[in-house]
Amino acid sequence: MPLSKTDRIRGGIYGALVGDALGVPVEFAAREQRDIDPVGSMRGFGTWEQPPGTWSDDGSLLLCSAEALLDGYSPERMADAFVRWMTVGHWGAYGEVFDIGNATRTAIRRLACGTEPEQAGGAEECDNGNGSLMRILPVSLRFAGQPAATIAEVAARASRLTHAHPRSSLACAIYCIVASHLLAGAQPKDAIRQTGTFIRKWSGAPASELSHFNRALNPDLGSLSRREIASGGYVVETLEAALWCLLTNSYYEETVLAAVNLGSDTDTTGCVTGGLAGILYGEQAIPIEWRSQLPRQDELDQLITRFVTQTIQGTPPS
Repeated sequence: MPLSKTDRIRGGIYGALVGDALGVPVEFAAREQRDIDPVGSMRGFGTWEQPPGTWSDDGSLLLCSAEALLDGYSPERMADAFVRWMTVGHWGAYGEVFDIGNATRTAIRRLACGTEPEQAGGAEECDNGNGSLMRILPVSLRFAGQPAATIAEVAARASRLTHAHPRSSLACAIYCIVASHLLAGAQPKDAIRQTGTFIRKWSGAPASELSHFNRALNPDLGSLSRREIASGGYVVETLEAALWCLLTNSYYEETVLAAVNLGSDTDTTGCVTGGLAGILYGEQAIPIEWRSQLPRQDELDQLITRFVTQTIQGTPPS
């Protein structure tokens, strides 16, 4: 039976949170360590001394984004949610912040001081970490069914709150278009192929940046070997790693474990990959023994249910 849009949307959000939580305990560990001691289940403590199931800044900002998008895209509403997270732990797994990237911290401080939201992110080449990519998935889900150009534009704009370089914005646009095709039922290769066709014609894609995404937009990315896939904090690497894991595995559990076991920036690679895998395979494909360890279960379900209801039954977002 084909998956419903509800299954895919819920799968995307839960899939990202679970992928993040799988990676938190082993963040920064080298790939060689994962080869010796691969992650195969939900662990706890480790790098950040957090209980099993704890999501990081990735999951928190993704949830902040989902909440802010309930009534459509408002940069001011999204900025407010980000500031609340950094200052009072809003949508923190346990109400506190234990992991935050430098670029994200700097940008949110600017937001707190009144900088225009879409001007807060760093815009230098060195600002192309994966801190906007990790939280951007709800844009694709909330704008489901809208024209690709609309999804890409909102994704690019939302990136700028923390990461304003065109490369980061383009990475977010690409990721969200791939996710939109998966949400519509496409298989990974076709989703990447269709995304490449659109992005190369999209007026919002800077010509000078397109070459950085040649591998990510290649439907044959999965033919590369694991050693050719990097898993650091550079936004292009994270996008490639997520798509490679999606192309080279066959179900949710296998896909997110492949992502986390690439090592290095494990929580973000797990989160970004898990979101796509959750859409592709649906909520029920996520192992219950993993999902049940996420904290704030009732609040999560309430937010995700509201998000799905607004997307499927509510007023189209603007």
